[in-house]
Amino acid sequence: MDDHEDQILADELAALAASVGAWGGLTRFVAKLMRKNVHEIDLVVALPFEDTVERVAHVLERAGRRVGPVSERVEDQRTIRVVTGGGAGGMNPVVVTALVTKSGASDSQVRLRAAAKEGLIRQRAGEQTATRLAALLDT
Repeated sequence: MDDHEDQILADELAALAASVGAWGGLTRFVAKLMRKNVHEIDLVVALPFEDTVERVAHVLERAGRRVGPVSERVEDQRTIRVVTGGGAGGMNPVVVTALVTKSGASDSQVRLRAAAKEGLIRQRAGEQTATRLAALLDT
């Protein structure tokens, strides 16, 4: 989606490394070189636009902590971004971005994107997180 997503993931991994006594600067550098596991899911939510924005914000904020701001102020469109844990033990940071777009008077479209860095062992944290949160939004 943007370079800011990579920066957030690198900073989160560096903070995790520093919390266990590792050198965060080296971790941040290596994290920028790691490949990303990204998964996007498109949903149609049968709620008016403002209600959909509130629902998406509620679900994502329960899953993680909000990060931002995301710079865009297009009418009938809102972006919500959080960082949550994914992968084994929830220790892999995942950036989740939801783009809510007004579709009609009684429904809205949501593009849910989850991205996580992948190490030597593929955990597919982005894919798993996107699927889990999409199921919560779809109910």
